Amino acid sequence: MNVMNARLSVMMFLQFFIWGGWFVTLGTFLATTLAASGGQVGMAFATQSWGAILAPFVIGLIADRFFNAERILAVLHLLGAVLLYQLYRAADFSAFYPYVLAYMMVYMPTLALVNAVAFRQIKDPALEFSRIRVWGTVGWIVAGVVISFVFAWDSQQSIAAGGLRNTFLMSALASLLLGLYSFSLPSTAPLKTAAGSSSLKQMLGVDAWGLLKDRSYLVFFLASILICIPLAFYYQNANPFLAEIGVTNPTAKMAIGQVSEVLFMLLLPLFIHRFGIKIALLVGMAAWALRYVLFAFGNNDDQAFMLLIGIALHGVCYDFFFVSGQIYTDAKAPERFRSSAQGLITLATYGLGMLIGFWIAGRITDHFTSSAGHDWRSIWLFPAGFSVAVLLCFWATFKSRDRDKAVLPSAV
Repeated sequence: MNVMNARLSVMMFLQFFIWGGWFVTLGTFLATTLAASGGQVGMAFATQSWGAILAPFVIGLIADRFFNAERILAVLHLLGAVLLYQLYRAADFSAFYPYVLAYMMVYMPTLALVNAVAFRQIKDPALEFSRIRVWGTVGWIVAGVVISFVFAWDSQQSIAAGGLRNTFLMSALASLLLGLYSFSLPSTAPLKTAAGSSSLKQMLGVDAWGLLKDRSYLVFFLASILICIPLAFYYQNANPFLAEIGVTNPTAKMAIGQVSEVLFMLLLPLFIHRFGIKIALLVGMAAWALRYVLFAFGNNDDQAFMLLIGIALHGVCYDFFFVSGQIYTDAKAPERFRSSAQGLITLATYGLGMLIGFWIAGRITDHFTSSAGHDWRSIWLFPAGFSVAVLLCFWATFKSRDRDKAVLPSAV
């Protein structure tokens, strides 16, 4: 790995350590420490979607047209450190919610920013990006290991004592570190038009929406929204599910998913080159359906292996759909608004799709909750069936065209 890629890898490590350091255990923290209802938990998770919806417009202003991406990345993470500290101090849900909403408005644009910085500094995105992005996955894994094995904040005793509150403090310190580090990243200046001017439409990232005129990309965009509805069930319910049925060190065990993500991230360029973008995306969708079936019928006794396999499928679920989609989007977008295009796909996935998904997940969870606890089988079978429906629609409508192969020779 060259020096530039190493610097970008550190950026990715910290970016996802921050997120994994509190987001995985958020549902458990809210339900236990703050006594939040399923609907309130859904509201809290949905804040990431509001941030993602804002992201394309922020990125259009700051990364493509106006400010250096690395400088805005620094400012946003420094502000994020302050907001995470306020989450650490929040005493109840009413105090917690405004700060988590503000934090996600700050954090979600940084997902597109780190991609923009990385793509602008590497020569062969289809080959190099996955090797850099994989360090973000390592950061997420390390966060889970720290929570479970270093501090045991997700043990039954610590959860009862409010120990998960410390995850926000840990992430605040990491956000402060990344904010300072970002000032040292290579310059990623805005890309001007030939005349050197920026229209309001360009500054707001509206130009990226022109990608939707391409039928194949429109189908991919809509599928990205729909597949994130079942994805929301995993983010919102997986950790509380594992903790409730008595799985020990649930946060660390969930990191198995990120370990598999590392493996499949490295294999992804070869797979796309061999089988094409459509097959990669279909494999990712199929993995979501299989994972939820395993969760529905697994348990913490003789069927515990089903839970572990379901967790391990995360690498296929995430890499084969989301990372493939980022590479596909970068290749399809003209250079002058590639950062805006990354913001657009962030809007589709973490924005619209998961906003709807968290709303549905909250209500499905409450519907199958009684005084006896959760009917987890029914809860998990809903996203399993939904994933299959999206897969079939995508398979029937997405066409990989010759011109796609021209812009993405090693990935379509």
